[in-house]
Amino acid sequence: MKLKSLSLALLISPLALSTLTAQADMLSDIQARGQLNCGVYSDVPPFSSPDPQTRQLVGMDVDLCGALAKQMGLKLNLMPTSVEARIPVLTTGRVDVLIANLAYTKTRASQIQFSDPYYVAKEMLVVKAPNAGQPKSFFKDKRISATKGTTSEQSIYLAGAKAITFQDTASAYLALQQNKSVGFVTNTMTAVKMIDQAKKGGVDLAMTSFPMALEPIGVGMKQGEPALLAKVNESLKAMDDQGVIDKIWDKWMGPNTSYKMVREDKVQPLSALKFQPLE
Repeated sequence: MKLKSLSLALLISPLALSTLTAQADMLSDIQARGQLNCGVYSDVPPFSSPDPQTRQLVGMDVDLCGALAKQMGLKLNLMPTSVEARIPVLTTGRVDVLIANLAYTKTRASQIQFSDPYYVAKEMLVVKAPNAGQPKSFFKDKRISATKGTTSEQSIYLAGAKAITFQDTASAYLALQQNKSVGFVTNTMTAVKMIDQAKKGGVDLAMTSFPMALEPIGVGMKQGEPALLAKVNESLKAMDDQGVIDKIWDKWMGPNTSYKMVREDKVQPLSALKFQPLE
């Protein structure tokens, strides 16, 4: 009886439970499985969308998933998801990691953990060309348009301007065209396309020299998985040092693409970035 009681006590002791918990981490499970379940968009080019010919998912985030799996010595299993389901697929454990142009915000950081960012997205202010050289202070208290409920809208308030919002990007852009606002805030990729589109219609638009807000983009993971976070950060740094991330970037978003974007930021700890997190 005493031996049986002792064995039972050992089984339920806090030390025994903590040891079992420590061993049952996601990284160990992933390595034992030999496969990385990587969540990506189901149809958001140029990040991840079906190729018109093959119907296979292609894009920057798809390539990043492949490079990360290779760096970690794992096979890749792509798992498409929607914008709305990005966070739930992580918190429920349906995917191991999420690479879906995921920007760091306070709300998301309370739900999931972020890797070190592999680039920093910018919310940019598009204006009529004569206003492009104005300082940020010029736009204080002025009307600026954006899509409702987005980080673009948040950035307008940070600048002390007045946000007028619309349900879709096209309407917010049209407000600038019709002089209902002095500017329109969106991400750099969309801004470049809108400026090119306006130019074809004989309207001269430009981006201001300053960003309205900075949004570090990283790999998303479930909270409470320090070993997985460390491994992903280590892998991203190695991929950066080897030039892998630059090559993927240039293929999908670089100077020779329609987005004409230059990757200015290397992989670095989030704490090293000077930015004001959005909600």
